[in-house]
Amino acid sequence: MNLLYRVLLGAALATTLSAPALAKKHTKPAAAATDSSQPAPAPNAAAASSAATPATATPQAGPHPDSAKPGALNVPTPPAPEFNAKSYVLMDFVSGQLLVSSNPDERVEPASITKIMTSYVVSAELAAGKVKMEDDVFISENAWRGGGAGTDGSTSFLVLNSKVKLKDLLYGMIIQSGNDAAIALAEHIAGSETTFAELMNQYAAKLGMTNSHFVDVSGLPNADHYTTAHDIALLSRALIRDYPQDYAIYSIKEFEWNGIKQHNRNTLLWRDASVDGIKTGHTKSAGFCLAASAKRGDQRLISVIMGDSGEKQRADDSQALLNYGFRFFESHKLYEGNKPLVTPVLWKGEFDALPLGIAEDLLVTLPRGRYGDLKASMDLPNHLIAPFTKGQQVGTLKLALDGKPLLERPLITLNAAASGGYWHSFTDGMGLWWKGDKPDVAVKPPEARLPDNR
Repeated sequence: MNLLYRVLLGAALATTLSAPALAKKHTKPAAAATDSSQPAPAPNAAAASSAATPATATPQAGPHPDSAKPGALNVPTPPAPEFNAKSYVLMDFVSGQLLVSSNPDERVEPASITKIMTSYVVSAELAAGKVKMEDDVFISENAWRGGGAGTDGSTSFLVLNSKVKLKDLLYGMIIQSGNDAAIALAEHIAGSETTFAELMNQYAAKLGMTNSHFVDVSGLPNADHYTTAHDIALLSRALIRDYPQDYAIYSIKEFEWNGIKQHNRNTLLWRDASVDGIKTGHTKSAGFCLAASAKRGDQRLISVIMGDSGEKQRADDSQALLNYGFRFFESHKLYEGNKPLVTPVLWKGEFDALPLGIAEDLLVTLPRGRYGDLKASMDLPNHLIAPFTKGQQVGTLKLALDGKPLLERPLITLNAAASGGYWHSFTDGMGLWWKGDKPDVAVKPPEARLPDNR
């Protein structure tokens, strides 16, 4: 009897609801774009549990690149240069993509490249108002003896028991690579170098530096003090993005303190006008290291060389990486953040459809001439069932090149969507029962890509 009832009910529902109505039945228009210009909160993957189960999500139709015109050339890209360094990476600043890498996640000694992390923490504390550039910083015996002229490391030649402005110490640490300046800064901010190192590790964790651990602020050899080329690229990107005014110090070629003038050890600053940072490092065990960044036009790249064979070699290899990246890669803006990419059917909601998009503008870097080969797809649940909060993740936008994953971004709701009440819940429940696992097809493909922004 129960089976007969379901058959009769299904037949009645099919008669009452036409095929378009099954796609969506309510007459109330969707408020899809009315609020999409407002910034969406960060995607919340956990909140997606209120949507239909995404286990059977089906990729939806993707966009076709606007540059994929008949006769477009598939321009070849030569292999990246190879070096004898322990590890190296080339990262695109905007997208964070690794364009070239060799042993990117192998743990290595950072030597004085450690001071990029030290300066990041100082900049963060400055931004938070916990310290000021005009602070008088006491030069302790520990800072003087542990990082002074009597050591084998680089120094700013600070005077024992003197007081130095925080700004001068920051310049001395970055430009002169002064170990004494780094220790004095750490003691001023955290009370001790050990406590400051814990701050470094906390900030590193926030930045996703999963293969790094710091025990000091200057990079002296220690078995528990390590990082990777990839992590240093992540850190460098964060420094440039988060604290551009402080990052500008890295481009200064020389700094004089207490009558002693010292040159920046990053020789690329003299070779290449597009280079504006970042930091060198060297110990006998770490080898020669260099993190560098350059901007040409609208494109910025970050190179990291760890454990190279010589001072000139690390500069040559860094220059070759940067030149390769600028010559053979290009960046494109594909989609705007907080703009509808797709508008799937919404079930049991107060609106007929729910606009989905990405939280921020999506830029991608890929080999020159390959833009037309880029493929986009979307993974979405079979059905979207209200309610949803604004900014809730309900799917994933995927980009691929030559069949290999390139980038992924969360697809989020651009508006909130409340439940539509008892009647909508009942009728849509019947409609969902009738559709079963068949995915909704009333989904607009993404709009054509934005114009090339090279």
